[in-house]
Amino acid sequence: MCDEKTLKAQEQIREILEKYQYNPENLISILQEVQGRFGYLSRENLVWIGRGLNISPAKVFGVATFYTQFRLNPIGKHLILLCQGTACHVNGSEKIQKVIEEELHIHEGETTKDGLFTLNNVACLGCCSLSPVMMIGEETYSSLTADKVKKILKNLAEGEGS
Repeated sequence: MCDEKTLKAQEQIREILEKYQYNPENLISILQEVQGRFGYLSRENLVWIGRGLNISPAKVFGVATFYTQFRLNPIGKHLILLCQGTACHVNGSEKIQKVIEEELHIHEGETTKDGLFTLNNVACLGCCSLSPVMMIGEETYSSLTADKVKKILKNLAEGEGS
């Protein structure tokens, strides 16, 4: 028996599948839209997508894990994208990563226990002259130092009432 939340999720996925006419050729677009709606692709959602498209859940899971754009776990309210491109690396992005990990008690790819922050490394944010750089939401933070990062994280956490 499904609870109300599960039924609502199934209905939303059915709407997305209808939009794409239940066509398996639209799997990537469907996955993108489901992730956009729910924030990530849960195992249950992948199974429902597979059933709706009449393809195996293993195939859906294979596509979802092949492309780095897809997330199989929920992310925090603040997604930290830390640039690890050449300019950022040369200018200390590894030190910045250590500061973030120490301040938030997480590692790359993890989310804080309170669900506020997720840390993800990215290949390049295209802000090489401002390195090291990170994005949190739509905001870009440049010329990062340990103290600057600590202040940014503290301000964001305080804004959440923490």
